[in-house]
This record gives sequence, structure tokens and C-alpha cells, in this order.
Amino acid sequence: MTRPSVREMREALEDQILSPYAARSVDAVRDTLEPPCPIRTAYQRDRDRILHSKSFRRLKHKTQVFIAPLGDHYRTRLTHTLEVTQVARTVARALRLNEDLTEAIGLGHDLGHAPFGHAGEVALSRICPGHFRHNEQSRRIVEVLERDGAGLNLTYAVREGIHLHSKARRDITATAWGTAKTLEGQLIKLCDSIAYINHDIDDAIRAGILRREDLPPECTDVLGNSSSELLTTMVSDLIYHNWWATGEGTPPDPPVLKMSPPILAATNKLRDFLYQHVYWRPEATEENEKVAFVIETLYRYFLSHPEAIPIELRTIVERRGEPIEQAVVDYIAGMTDRYALAVFKQIFVPRTWGATP
Repeated sequence: MTRPSVREMREALEDQILSPYAARSVDAVRDTLEPPCPIRTAYQRDRDRILHSKSFRRLKHKTQVFIAPLGDHYRTRLTHTLEVTQVARTVARALRLNEDLTEAIGLGHDLGHAPFGHAGEVALSRICPGHFRHNEQSRRIVEVLERDGAGLNLTYAVREGIHLHSKARRDITATAWGTAKTLEGQLIKLCDSIAYINHDIDDAIRAGILRREDLPPECTDVLGNSSSELLTTMVSDLIYHNWWATGEGTPPDPPVLKMSPPILAATNKLRDFLYQHVYWRPEATEENEKVAFVIETLYRYFLSHPEAIPIELRTIVERRGEPIEQAVVDYIAGMTDRYALAVFKQIFVPRTWGATP
């Protein structure tokens, strides 16, 4: 009798422990067929491919909120990604969803963020033909750009979850691009907001921009005041308001993960408060204008000097019949904060006489 592989045993275990609404690794679909791994399920394999990608490593030097922070304890795009994934895995385990799929989507959801956070995204979208969106760029990275144009050949559920994690400005549950078919994809969208609302408050307090007592009482009365209370309230609500997802109870039609109305209202209000008092504060706006100048100047330069774009990016767009503007966007979007500043300085800032090139 042939002994089942580790992967096959894991797939069998999923059938025993996962909710009937959870995604099964055995059902995962890739655009290009490949032999299954004897040890890892399809979603575990996707997680590892994202984790070992160059785009993932660059997240450590990309802005979350505070541009190129010097303090060691401010969040970067990488630590944000890890916090989103941790929160989502906690909820996925409680609801008996597929943790491996959840983790893969969580680790990959922000790969396409431009340097300098949302200020960089706004700057690129203003000058990019067709407009730039980081969730679309994240999907392009895993489908097209990684492995010198071969892509990572991730499963459809992971790519869909990455693409559809963004939400409309008015509501953290609103759909700007559509709703993921898997509950795991829907979960990352919600946990993305839960994570950044909580850690951006913490970073703003660390930076002296906010005091905890500045938070709106109509929010803290519902959600709590400390970091632990806020996070626990939101996560607990996401679990118990969606207990049907475990397989116990009747699901809504369609089966979409949501927060309870009072918790959602308080969470949205707290998010609006952050926009007004942290993201759109006058000091941040001044820095955003500088970010726009750097990115727009780099864009115009590389458009006029395409030979300065890495050959692998030019080759990819040529092979796909895309305009050179796409290679410029791919190059700039892939830059870290410090690399973008270094390239800008190298091109546009005169060297001091006698300086070593």
C-alpha cells in the first residue's frame, strides 16, 4: 500500500476540520498546470512563493504612513503586511477558514504599493495612463513581473484576493472592484482596515500628532480606548458576527463577511478621523507635494530616457506589446522610498566637486 504524501494528508485534514464554506486546497486552480508538491498544499506553496519574492523583501523600505521614518518602531509596508496577516489568521482559525489561503493573500496584498505610501500612489495615478492602483499593480507583480516576466503562477483564489482587497473610501466593507469569491479573500479586505486603523493610531501617537484622548468618544465608547481594546473589539465582532461561516447557522445571501452595524459605524468613523487628523493634516500635505514632485520628475525622465529603465522591465513590456509608459510605472512602483530618493539625487542633484562618483 502506497503511503499518502504529507500534502495529501493535509488535504484530507482540511476536509475534517474546515468549515463547509472554507476554500479547499485540493480545489485550487493555476493558469499553468504544474506537478503538485509532495509536502505543501497549493496555498502553502503560493505563500512561500510570495514570501521569497523580491517584491516582498522591498516592502521593508516602503512607507506605511510616515515617509522614510528614522524611528525603529514606526510601521513600514512590511510590518503592516505582517500585522494584517496575523489578524486575519486569528479570525480564519476561529471561523474554521483556510489559514494558508488567508496567509498567502495577506502577504501578497500590498506588493504593488508605490514608494512613499498612498502619497506615491496618488502621484502615480495622476500621471499614469489608465491610472495607477496598488491592488492592480500587486496582481500584475505576481502574474507578470516576478521571475523576469514569468510570474509566480499563483492560484486563482490568491490572485483574486490580492486584487479585490481594496475598498471604497466611504466604508471599509464597500466594494470598489468587486467581492472575492472566497471568504478568505473577503477576510483580508476587512483585516487590512482593522490592522491599519489600529497601528496608524499607535504610530500617530508615537509621532506626537495625536494623543489617545483625542480619539472621538463616540468611537471609543463603542470600541474601547487602548490599542488592545480597539483591536480586540473589532476582531471579536468579525468572528462572532460571522459565526455562520464556521458552518453553524444560516449564511446571508450572498455569503459575505461583514461587521455588526454599531461596530462598523464606529470603525468607519474612526477611519474618517484618521484621514482628517493624520493622513490629510497640513504637515502631511506638504510632504505629499514633495513626493509628487519626485515621482512626476522621475516619470518624465524615464519616459524620455527609456534606456535607463532596467532591461528586464523593458523586455517584459515589449514582449507583451505594452507601451513604454508601463515599464516606467513598473520601475517607479517597484522602488523603495530610499531607492527612489537615491535615484532622484543621482540624476538631478549636482555632485560636489571632487566627490567620488
